[in-house]
Amino acid sequence: MRMRATVAVVSGALALSALAAPVSQASSPSSALTGADASPVISKVVVNSGKPIVLGTTATKKVTVSVTASHSSGIEDALSYVWRGRDGKPNLYGFGFHPDAERAKCKVVNATTSTCTLTITVDPGYLWNTNATSWRVYAGAWGKDGSFTANDSYSSVRFQRLSRLTVKASPKPVKKGSTITVTGKLDRANWDTRKYAGYTSQSVKLQFRKKNSSTYTTVKTVKSSSTGTLKTTVKAAKDGYWRWSFAGTASTPAVNATGDFVHVK
Repeated sequence: MRMRATVAVVSGALALSALAAPVSQASSPSSALTGADASPVISKVVVNSGKPIVLGTTATKKVTVSVTASHSSGIEDALSYVWRGRDGKPNLYGFGFHPDAERAKCKVVNATTSTCTLTITVDPGYLWNTNATSWRVYAGAWGKDGSFTANDSYSSVRFQRLSRLTVKASPKPVKKGSTITVTGKLDRANWDTRKYAGYTSQSVKLQFRKKNSSTYTTVKTVKSSSTGTLKTTVKAAKDGYWRWSFAGTASTPAVNATGDFVHVK
């Protein structure tokens, strides 16, 4: 049975109050150590190699997060999770996805600094289409002396609905100067239904690559239909590959169809 992410406490998504730390002190890249009693300083957080988190309809995705922090005593551990909340606080009306393990794997950079890595498993089964937006990134770090620092919104990461694009060019082979009909479909994950649905009224480029070339050139731009289908015609001139190319939107990543070869006689 499908559940809303806001109530998915026991199955992977997180009621974020469960990860409330004993102390919450803001830390930012501009902070500096001020002595033995200072809190750790978080200097860098990288989520999913700096790329959006793209999810289909059912498959989970393991996302790597690295937290770099410093303290005069050294760094013992770090924590990070991605979350959304109506009031801007993760432990009040907030939900998100938490780390897979209780502790991060920390690699010492020097006597005071370590980079700690953890993974977060993101499950589209807990998402709605409205979740294809910017999520906040919580980051926390512990010094080896027990000191702690955290920032509820250290940075952000975008969630996107996986896009797919197909192409078919016909007839094959075709006589030079004759008409080639190129069709296809642009669709994307619908997290409300857990199925794929056509992405309507989107500008999609028709591109051509000569047989012995590695470069595609845009021939024309076509709007997807109310069901996401694409169709246009071109004149046959040379052997080569035809494909559709979609530049993407804030909620949906860019995608290129695999080129379809047409031999011109």
